[in-house]
Amino acid sequence: MSPTLLQLVAAAIFGLALLHTFSTKYFEHLAHARPTHAGVWHLLAEVEIVFGFWAMILMVVMSFMVGKSEALAYLDGRNFTEPLFVFAIMVVAGSRPVLQAASAAVQAIVRAIPLPRTIAFFLTVLAVVPLLGSFITEPAAMTLAALLMRDTIFAKASTRLKYAALGTLFVNISIGGTLTPYAAPPVLMVAKAWGFDLGYMLTHIGWKAAVAVLINAAGVTFLFARELRGLEHSSRSPYSGVPLSMVLGHLLFLLAIVLFAHHPAAFIAVFLLFMGVSTAYPAYQDRLMLREGLLVAFFLGGLVVLGGMQQWWLQPLLLLMGETQVFFGAVALTAITDNAALTYLGSLVEGLTPEFKYALLTGAVTGGGLTLIANAPNPAGASILKGTFDQGAIAAHGLFAGALGPTLVAILCFRLFPL
Repeated sequence: MSPTLLQLVAAAIFGLALLHTFSTKYFEHLAHARPTHAGVWHLLAEVEIVFGFWAMILMVVMSFMVGKSEALAYLDGRNFTEPLFVFAIMVVAGSRPVLQAASAAVQAIVRAIPLPRTIAFFLTVLAVVPLLGSFITEPAAMTLAALLMRDTIFAKASTRLKYAALGTLFVNISIGGTLTPYAAPPVLMVAKAWGFDLGYMLTHIGWKAAVAVLINAAGVTFLFARELRGLEHSSRSPYSGVPLSMVLGHLLFLLAIVLFAHHPAAFIAVFLLFMGVSTAYPAYQDRLMLREGLLVAFFLGGLVVLGGMQQWWLQPLLLLMGETQVFFGAVALTAITDNAALTYLGSLVEGLTPEFKYALLTGAVTGGGLTLIANAPNPAGASILKGTFDQGAIAAHGLFAGALGPTLVAILCFRLFPL
């Protein structure tokens, strides 16, 4: 089917948004080089702004091309559950009571590992927390891992170590959520349609992902062991002073939001109750991540709007590929779209073979760490950690280089042990 003019325009705007995403470092440079209009350049340098900004441009263009009613009807037809969920889970997971519980659990594991404290901490966060994403959801795991490492590792590390750690974290989060069928966005898109239950995920995909996560974490830890050994690490958690009752209450809020992840009216109600409790007990809270959460939600919402107009070229492209081609094609396409979008398009097609389904899903999660837009939780991690990078921006080529090695490990694990 030939694309309409509107679809071609939407694809062009999507391409501009991609270019903008990869150019945020340049806009940050302009903010310092041209201080007269620094505010505008700083705004354009915020990676979380990019897709929301270009989605608004698309809606304006669409209003002129097909009318305001048609444009609003398209907008109303988009599903914004995932951006809302990521916002809610990011704020709750980033609260001091939840971080105190997560930090205590990580420190308990660190004490059991016969390695220097900083090395054991780094290894634990990159190996264990991503696998928790299969149970508490990937956005929550990303938030916890990023916050735990922000001041302990990223604030002190060299640029090479930061990009290597960031790339490994993004890849491990993307593949680490595949032990269950309900935690990773790309898995959620196909689990029901393809019959991928808990047994299937564990025996066909999850264990291979766990092997890759452990290899990636161990590999980057070994490569930077000398630098990590030189970083100071305190066994005392920076998150403390919250009574057990408050910690348990916040963990229940987190659990409730996870359980109602597909029902925005329910999890937003839980989130609002959480906000009320947080306001009533300010002594047990640090600054809530409302700004960061809203920016990430804006980013993902823009991706939903822009991505909804790309089906006309993505789906036929996937169907032209064989099982091996679709795996590597999904790895590459994920980097410039979103892995959940790819698997969703695959779920719409009838008569796919089990091998094709396996290749599409594993390829989509494998490429989830190569760029900021490849996996929904990536913007959450970037918003927390970007302040530790030069000029407060994460370079696209640096992230790609850091994620390339872990991505190759994931490819080997999924391809050496086929369906």
